[in-house]
Amino acid sequence: MQKKSFQSILYSSAGVVVVFVLVIALNVIFGAHPFRADLTQEKAYTLSAGTKAVLAKLDGPVTVRFYCTQGDTATPEMVYLKDYARQVEDLLHEYKMAAGKDLVIQKFDPEPDSDAEDSARMDGLEPQQLSDGDNFYLGLCISFADQRVAIPFLQPNREKLLEYDITRAITEVLEPQKPTVGIMSALPVFGEQPNPEMQMQMPNQQGTPPWTLVQQLQQDFNVQQVPMDTDKIDDSIGTLLVIYPAAISDKAQYAIDQFVLRGGKLIAFLDPQSTLMARQQQNPMMGGGQNTSASLDKLLSAWGIQFDTSKVVADLDFKMELEGDNGQTIENPAWLALTPDGINQNDVVTSEIDSLWLPTVGAFTGQPAPGIKETVLLHSSKDAELTDAMMAGMGADAIMNGFKATGTNYALAIRLTGKFKTAFPDGEPRDESAGTNSVAKAADNSLKESKTETTVVLVGDSDMLADDFSLQKQNSPFGEMVSALNANLNFAQNLVEQMAGDSNLIGLRSRGSTSRPFTRIKQLEAAAEASGQKQIDDLQQSLQDTEQKLNDLQQQNPNNKDQKLILSPQQQAEIDNFRKKQAEVSRELRQAQKDLRREVVSLETRLTWLNILAMPCAITLAGVTTALVKRRKTSAK
Repeated sequence: MQKKSFQSILYSSAGVVVVFVLVIALNVIFGAHPFRADLTQEKAYTLSAGTKAVLAKLDGPVTVRFYCTQGDTATPEMVYLKDYARQVEDLLHEYKMAAGKDLVIQKFDPEPDSDAEDSARMDGLEPQQLSDGDNFYLGLCISFADQRVAIPFLQPNREKLLEYDITRAITEVLEPQKPTVGIMSALPVFGEQPNPEMQMQMPNQQGTPPWTLVQQLQQDFNVQQVPMDTDKIDDSIGTLLVIYPAAISDKAQYAIDQFVLRGGKLIAFLDPQSTLMARQQQNPMMGGGQNTSASLDKLLSAWGIQFDTSKVVADLDFKMELEGDNGQTIENPAWLALTPDGINQNDVVTSEIDSLWLPTVGAFTGQPAPGIKETVLLHSSKDAELTDAMMAGMGADAIMNGFKATGTNYALAIRLTGKFKTAFPDGEPRDESAGTNSVAKAADNSLKESKTETTVVLVGDSDMLADDFSLQKQNSPFGEMVSALNANLNFAQNLVEQMAGDSNLIGLRSRGSTSRPFTRIKQLEAAAEASGQKQIDDLQQSLQDTEQKLNDLQQQNPNNKDQKLILSPQQQAEIDNFRKKQAEVSRELRQAQKDLRREVVSLETRLTWLNILAMPCAITLAGVTTALVKRRKTSAK
């Protein structure tokens, strides 16, 4: 008996030692080769493929200096920012794991009057002043060699774009040269010089400045003007912005075609009916009656996309309020004021866009050609239809006459990604102006298909980029005051920034928020409320009917107005009955509302206890089952 007891003790001690050694070994193994699993539905803790591709190209140490105030203050504002700072730190850890030794992360606590605060200021960081007057630093500075890019303050409301902002900053220090962006347009986007003849008559006449969009792009990129009749896009241009390509020639479309096939990125703002051009045609000096549409018909056809320039999208959900001739407000369904419901909130370009104005916008239909993937960036509601462009120009009444929603979310802006095929399989189109006696056509050296994936963005409206539809300008004693009417220019700038940067930025998704609501609980609560709401609505309607009949009886006047308070016994009895019914219905209504609230609270309580007890019960059940199975096996021996 003593021998058996000694063996049990020996085996138990040896077992504890073995388990201890195994735990240490496993920690060492997994510490050297960590394994992480992201179980969130939207992969909120997983780096995008684009970020991993950027990090894979690092050929030297990139340093990320992370500044975060670590004060002892526990105000709600401070706690909120510190919680977000931990999310940033977790994401930086993911970057470090993906990049290895080529990424160095340094952490600083910029306390007042410290070396860390001096370093933060030198790196261009800006503190956020809290409600209690303290400064809070939360920013990054990324450096490589002698290049440095700062994110002055990491705004928590840009949580979904956090990965994009960090990855873009890394690409900027790796490639410090400003990209070249070409702009081609049939509109005077670069401004206009004054007419010499008119200037002689009116010496004070001045030309028009470039559009604000062009001025903003010139601050961040090398902007090059591309003529509408070009036959080749310069090789230095990596991104081409086409705005209202009215009456574009086949020769120019061929130049764009070859530009895309050799890897260039295209952003094209088309239009079924340009409001700007229509206004110019109303000017007697500009003539009139011309077509105001603009498209890239040959290119779109090769890509499998249709853009009907005779139709505009009319939408009752996104109709814009316009000022009529007499100063009254008119809602025009052909002028769209998009809210987030019509904007792709899961894409980096549009996730922070909340308001867009699209006057007479067209729709993109059809299926992309094989090898091309389509992403819808902007779309109409289902309460929309395609209406005749000429009819849309006649006003809201003409559109609403016979309006019939089709139940289709029309695509207003799309991104096409993949390998494109040429729209000119026979090579460069012949110059018709040369005539039939021109020299024989040269050998066809044109590209037929892109070797690598590239990207094209198509938008169904061009007016949205003009200052008239994106900015409000007012004169003041301090000069012209400019404010944004919407996010139109932000949308265009986001597109150019993404397309002109590293190609991997285009594939970068917006991150899912780490703060997720209990959608299933909300659905159950909504179902419970809906089941009881009908009874409440019926009781409220019954109460209103009873009160109306009671008022009618009390206002009866059989002979003259002086006798309206003299009621017959039958009328008085009926009034008493209605008052009694009114009290009963009111009591039932209050009870129904209490029952509804009790049901919702009960549902929340059940779900709360289910979440609390589910895991312990599951573990207990697993343990009991294991013990029973082991005991049965032992008994069998």
